[in-house]
Amino acid sequence: MVEKKATTKTAAKKSAAKKAPVAKKALAAKKDVLYLNAENAGFRAGDVYQALAASEKALTVAEIAKAAKISTEDVILGIGWLFKEGKIKDEDNKVALA
Repeated sequence: MVEKKATTKTAAKKSAAKKAPVAKKALAAKKDVLYLNAENAGFRAGDVYQALAASEKALTVAEIAKAAKISTEDVILGIGWLFKEGKIKDEDNKVALA
């Protein structure tokens, strides 16, 4: 009988390339763009007027923005339009229909 020699095969070791950690990039916050033109100002004035008419009381800028579902900048744009037309008035730092 022939004896078999025990041979050990050495597996080729694969060296895994270490990956450098990828730095996370900070994403810039998405800014709302406020379009300043007469048409947009008129629409925002309508939104503000409808919110004030629906509430039937004086509201703050934040309350108007929440009721009309528009930004505070849009509310201020609409308020300026309505003040110019004399449709609203100031009551204790709140805005009410005139």
